[in-house]
Amino acid sequence: MRLKEFLSVRGIDFVSVNVLEDPTGMAELQKLGVRSVPVLSRGDKYTFGQSTKQIVDFLGLSEKSGPELSTAELAGRVDKFMTAALLLIPLMPHDRLDIHVPGRPRSYRTLAFHLFRVVDAFLDANEGTQLVQAMFREEPAPDATTAALVAYGERVRERFRAWWAGGDTAATRTLPTYYGPQSLHELMERTTWHCGQHVRQYMMLLDKEGVAHPTPLAAPDFARLPMPQNVWDG
Repeated sequence: MRLKEFLSVRGIDFVSVNVLEDPTGMAELQKLGVRSVPVLSRGDKYTFGQSTKQIVDFLGLSEKSGPELSTAELAGRVDKFMTAALLLIPLMPHDRLDIHVPGRPRSYRTLAFHLFRVVDAFLDANEGTQLVQAMFREEPAPDATTAALVAYGERVRERFRAWWAGGDTAATRTLPTYYGPQSLHELMERTTWHCGQHVRQYMMLLDKEGVAHPTPLAAPDFARLPMPQNVWDG
């Protein structure tokens, strides 16, 4: 769930600043020593907005936080989301891949790559590489074909399956991220809904382009995940 959405649904008053558009907002972050967003600040204290548990603790809320699904359930969802993407991505006409998604400078091609890169980065973190925001900004080759995108997705899915079948999947393992150490369980939940959200978006893009497609995912597939309410921001 997005930080703004998390606060809004709980009736918590806040002021939202887009630091890309408001230089004063960026200056405030620099005063705090923050180099990445989203961030929730109060006075000279702050926490990053990626972890529900960190937000709940920062605000002193009494509600339960943390993943509702077990790691085994999350693994099943991740695999299902990637499999759905591998079914959907080949349906997008090649001449549409350079079109940008609603509301941001990200092409259909990049979105198809990114939804798998999210899982790939999680696996990198499992191998000891610190998870950094730059991993999520990586893009495919400008002329990457649908076949290349699918091949990448298949490699990531096989890597994920191999890790789950024989890797260290202890839920309490601590993994290094740019917003602080996270348990494998917490980072796996974020990876799962992040990937799933982008597959939701790809289904809508196919609808937008008038491409008939199967519907491999439905509401139950997203149940008990902290999914954003909207398919697109805003």
